[in-house]
Amino acid sequence: MEQEKEFSEKLIKLNRVAKVVKGGRRFSFSALTVVGDKNGRVGYGYGKANDVSEAIRKSVEKAKQAMIEVPRQRQTIPHTVTGKFKSASVLLKPAAPGTGIIAGGPVRAVLEVGGINDVLSKSLGSQNAVNIVKAVFAGLEALLDPREVSKNRGKKIREIWG
Repeated sequence: MEQEKEFSEKLIKLNRVAKVVKGGRRFSFSALTVVGDKNGRVGYGYGKANDVSEAIRKSVEKAKQAMIEVPRQRQTIPHTVTGKFKSASVLLKPAAPGTGIIAGGPVRAVLEVGGINDVLSKSLGSQNAVNIVKAVFAGLEALLDPREVSKNRGKKIREIWG
């Protein structure tokens, strides 16, 4: 259980859904959370349940199971990337040290728990939080690791990334 304490988790969206039945309305909840260790590992999860705490717990568990490793270079991303999912697209650009996270809502939450401190972003298209998070993850998965690129090209990291 020691491993669970090292992760920071952020609730991005909590949604209440009403189902109309014979006796009235039945409410259930869906939660979208991101989990990260603030050191390059991040994951997201989506959970549904009849009460809020159970939905959040489910989403956090799913997020921990679906974690990815994000290549970083001096607290930022190595290069510009665009992540797309359905009609949501998110542009992520590396920024100079001290810039901070220039992003809104779901994008900011994902980058904060992922340990990326300096980045510029622009969210285009759909404003659906779930699709934006999936687009951010598509972009982060498309990032190239500087070590792998230098090894494949047979050059030093400094020659490629400066």
